Amino acid sequence: MSLAESNTREVDASAISASIRNILDRQKAAHIKDGPASAERRIDWLDRAIALIVDNQKEIAEALASDFGHRSHEQTLLTDVMGSIGPLKHAKKHLRQWMKPEKRKVQFPLNLLGAKARVEFQPLGVIGIISPWNFPINLTWTPLAGVFAAGNRAMIKPSEFTPATSELMARMIRSAYDETEVAVITGGPAVGEAFSKQPFDHLLFTGATSIAYHVMRAAAENLVPLTLELGGKSPVIISKSAKMDDAAAKIMTGKTLNAGQICLAPDYVFVPEGRVDEFVDEASKSIKKMFPTLKDNPDYTSIINQRHFDRINGYVEDAKAKGAKIVEINPANEDFTQQQAHKIAPTLIVNPTDDMKVMQDEIFGPVLPIKTYKDVSEVIGYVNDHARPLGLYYFGDDAGEERQVLDRTTSGGVTVNDVIMHVSMEDLPFGGVGPSGMGAYHGHDGFKTFSHAKAIYVQAKAKMVAEMFRAPYGAKTRKVLASQIKK
Repeated sequence: MSLAESNTREVDASAISASIRNILDRQKAAHIKDGPASAERRIDWLDRAIALIVDNQKEIAEALASDFGHRSHEQTLLTDVMGSIGPLKHAKKHLRQWMKPEKRKVQFPLNLLGAKARVEFQPLGVIGIISPWNFPINLTWTPLAGVFAAGNRAMIKPSEFTPATSELMARMIRSAYDETEVAVITGGPAVGEAFSKQPFDHLLFTGATSIAYHVMRAAAENLVPLTLELGGKSPVIISKSAKMDDAAAKIMTGKTLNAGQICLAPDYVFVPEGRVDEFVDEASKSIKKMFPTLKDNPDYTSIINQRHFDRINGYVEDAKAKGAKIVEINPANEDFTQQQAHKIAPTLIVNPTDDMKVMQDEIFGPVLPIKTYKDVSEVIGYVNDHARPLGLYYFGDDAGEERQVLDRTTSGGVTVNDVIMHVSMEDLPFGGVGPSGMGAYHGHDGFKTFSHAKAIYVQAKAKMVAEMFRAPYGAKTRKVLASQIKK
């Protein structure tokens, strides 16, 4: 790259940053001018968000199908339309209760003299949202539920991997909100980099752990607090007490939803020794029931683009070359070498080893490694030897073993006797731990994440309170101190 090209790029980056900063400054100014948003205004923001999703549901399904090459319209209605409306309605229903100050206890003896303490939840101001490509509507509108409920404004940077959906979101938002309320900034990596460096009052990033390092580094320039929703390799543990047909069907349902392009998708399965063939058989039956055909089946979603298609197929080829047994579940024996989209048949990798790429990277596709174990302690040890995942799934009817797994592993969240479902519970916090993320949102936890919990203490009016610890100190002070400094 020449010096002239370098200077041009620096000018472009500066212009991008200035444009984003201009919107941010106007949102902050409007937030301060208008003061804390009333419950009525917050509900109005939420109502507009709900109306946008309902009124544009057909356009949303079509845009996502276009961006993916093929994406099931019904799946989009389930995950991105219905899945967004639920959190918005939940926030609308509860925000008045959430907004109420919380009374807190005052220590002795001030509590006896009339002192009071409370926590008030104050809007932070402007929240930055960087949303991903796999569920671009849901992972934009669900955070907005908490953002609006807490009385904030928002700036959104959607993924460049879903350009049709990102442009649709921008048009939708412009039609319903003033730019000082909500703004959508579209663009590629340069825009994303500039967006990450803005002095937001809070920044939510949903995406890959590899990108999170850059986002966190950029946010640190302005000490912007972060919520990071990442991913990782979410394990499934099938107990010896589990019903294999039920477990396999639920696991494969989760693994094929959005073709496995889910941060919470089951990433590998531990099956009791001697029951691998049973799992493979039941998994195959469940796929055949859901998808008798795959290639032209409107219910089966394709991989987002050529790069990810090649990456996932590369995992399978690498595992095959290193000796793993590959089971492609292809009920109609279709030829996937010639296709318009980037579909990959559900594929099981039996007995993978840790040197295989499929056991090192988050898969984000319809490929599922299967490992075996003799005792559940082996599984717990394996999970604890690896990065803490976003989700963990346990199938079984052994309460003692279930308690052991819950107590001795650490993950962002857990679903018992199913996969992924904990994310759909609005009254549960959703978030990761360690490499799978930091912070949480959804429901009341989202309201708190996007609020400042302001501590307020009101001193008692009794004259003795003011004099209690004021010099000169004497016998009375020493008596009070002695009464408190003891075992």
